Amino acid sequence: MQDKIEKLGDSLIQHGKFNDRIYLMKLADKDYPGIVKRLDDLAQQNNYTKIFAKVRNKHLDKFLSNDYEQEAHIPDFYADGEKTFFLGKFLDDGRKKIANQERIDKVIQVAKGKSKIKNSPHLDPQFNYRIAEKADAEDMVKVYKQVFPTYPFPIHDPDYLCKTMDKNLIYFGIWKDEELIALSSSEMDREEKNVEMTDFATLPEYRGNSFALYLLDKMEEKMEQLGIDTFYTIARSVSFGMNITFAKMGYKYTGTLKNNTNISGNIESMNVWYKNYQ
Repeated sequence: MQDKIEKLGDSLIQHGKFNDRIYLMKLADKDYPGIVKRLDDLAQQNNYTKIFAKVRNKHLDKFLSNDYEQEAHIPDFYADGEKTFFLGKFLDDGRKKIANQERIDKVIQVAKGKSKIKNSPHLDPQFNYRIAEKADAEDMVKVYKQVFPTYPFPIHDPDYLCKTMDKNLIYFGIWKDEELIALSSSEMDREEKNVEMTDFATLPEYRGNSFALYLLDKMEEKMEQLGIDTFYTIARSVSFGMNITFAKMGYKYTGTLKNNTNISGNIESMNVWYKNYQ
């Protein structure tokens, strides 16, 4: 059962027991500061163990004074140059404890030690790259189901993928002959000129070809063409591959979201990386 995406006032939230949290995705100015109590009330009604909020600097104080803690931040996130902060409020002590902290620390250390690549990644001629279309949705679902048994958004539903293509997502793919073997997506906020680089998936038998690095380079190229200048990702904190990919492309690590997201059947901590193009 996927979590719901809906409005709370004029603000956009996702919530449900799948991730066992509320995610304040976009805060409308007119809802502040009253939304802080409304989030508390909604969490209490549903016994959620975390509230995760993405907020502007000007909205920070009320959240921090209500037991939120800063987990990450991104400078120049909005079109006016203001920062965004990723905040967490833990409503259960167990949700705050990270069981695999040593592994996460090692991933960050290794990723930070990687040098930024100097040239664009190369794709072997046996593979083909292009932007995915609605006609590819069924094949996209097959890839996502193989890579992610569970996921925080309904990427196993071809109708959902098609709807997002009409709104704010572009999907990027790599094919071998007629078989789709790797995918990623750019979730854009065109008004605020930022984009989340996300949904990276490569079929197990094709890993080791640096497809994520190639796709990320193509994603950046497309986003630059569209005038978007702040790129970020929320990557699985235990994944050497994904964290290294973003480090190699010049992204900066800015914090870890504790026990934040249900991926492949477990609530995992996530690392935030960002890059300002301008």
